[in-house]
Amino acid sequence: MKKWMAAPTKPTKVTDAIKNALNKEAEKLIDNIIKPRSIKVPQPEGSSNYLVDIYTKWYGNSFYFCSKYNSPGENAISPSFEIKFARVVYAGDEKFSLSYMRYNDKWFELHRNLTLQECLYAIKSEPYFML
Repeated sequence: MKKWMAAPTKPTKVTDAIKNALNKEAEKLIDNIIKPRSIKVPQPEGSSNYLVDIYTKWYGNSFYFCSKYNSPGENAISPSFEIKFARVVYAGDEKFSLSYMRYNDKWFELHRNLTLQECLYAIKSEPYFML
């Protein structure tokens, strides 16, 4: 027996202009707001992980906000590690979907069809993206 199913939609290609605009605005947000509020001086005698950098990267149609942590402890598996904490996915027509990484390492979509400025405002102000 055959069933009718909708054909999967092909992802909308991100233009270089949109990539450049998102890169530029995200860097301003990171440098002016997220880094000053999140990166603290590590404790000299501490053996716990501490945040050292926040940056972005593209992978396909997805734009990730990433945080880098150092692990100074003598039992650390590696000296540093990366965590992606926000994902902005281009949905077409200059709109984006915004997700955050949950405690179970699964992305959870919070918003759909946001403008670039709305996405950046949500990352700046919503508690899901606080480091």
